[in-house]
Amino acid sequence: MTTTPHAAHGFVDEPGAGTSDKPATTPAGGRRTRRDKLLVLLATPAVLWYAVFTIGPLGAVFYIALLDWEGLLSPSTFVGLDNFTKILHDPVFWTAAKNSLIQIGVVIPVMIPLAFMLGYYLTLEPRGHHLLRVILFTPALVSLSAKAMVFLAVFAPSGALNGLLDLLHLDSLTRPWLANEATALPSVIAVDLWSGIGFTAILFSARLSSISREVYEAARIDGAGHWRRMWRIAFPMTEDYFGVLAMLQFLWVLFSSAGSVLLLTGGGPGNASTTLSFLIYDKAFTQSEVGYSQATGVLLFFVGVVGMAGIRSLFRQRY
Repeated sequence: MTTTPHAAHGFVDEPGAGTSDKPATTPAGGRRTRRDKLLVLLATPAVLWYAVFTIGPLGAVFYIALLDWEGLLSPSTFVGLDNFTKILHDPVFWTAAKNSLIQIGVVIPVMIPLAFMLGYYLTLEPRGHHLLRVILFTPALVSLSAKAMVFLAVFAPSGALNGLLDLLHLDSLTRPWLANEATALPSVIAVDLWSGIGFTAILFSARLSSISREVYEAARIDGAGHWRRMWRIAFPMTEDYFGVLAMLQFLWVLFSSAGSVLLLTGGGPGNASTTLSFLIYDKAFTQSEVGYSQATGVLLFFVGVVGMAGIRSLFRQRY
């Protein structure tokens, strides 16, 4: 047997020594595969839930919009696009669309900037800011029915608002606010603003508090006052969040204002305060025109998608 110089170190030079034709094992890859399978297993219930309770009902809305259907206990007839044709020739629909446009056009441009400024003020931690946070958040804790009762008392002919105007000798301004065509929708909008500004301000303050104090201090040293610090520093740094809250409030006003309209005005007087979301409710549950109702819902869905895309584009950060 012949040894090599390596023999002195205890190694023997044999053919194939130190080499192997077997592929290297990859335990990390195996663990990754098992982990992926586990993630799929854990995600499956959530995906099924989303498919059944979100995608399913959404698909049902599109299908029901093609039916002439008076309710769950009534037979339905497939009518294709007849409901959409009926909607587009219905003056009530166009009145509701105009009211929804007015509601969104007032609530969003007023609520979001005011809430942002309030949120900025809260980050300055003025005296009593803890109590102020509670006061601002309180409207979000009040149920819709309780809120409606409060504002029915405020806007009633003998309510708090007319009583205040009488006290100020402004009797000529008193009126039945919720029963007047000129003031019914503005009254609903006022309730929306009261409900949303404080809650949105709290959300803004949470986001603004993540901005370093040193940034504000450097701007103050350079001579920037609160107004410039708020709109030239805080706003650009939180523009994406600004857009998120604008989208959330847009969706709430567009899709969820039916409750306030129902409890405060019932869509009246006439159709003066009827919005698209209330029209969907009214057609489905009062007038038993379920197909028409869901066709309106389909149109409202696309309006919401377009509105969200527009807001996202407007407030997208560009740096």
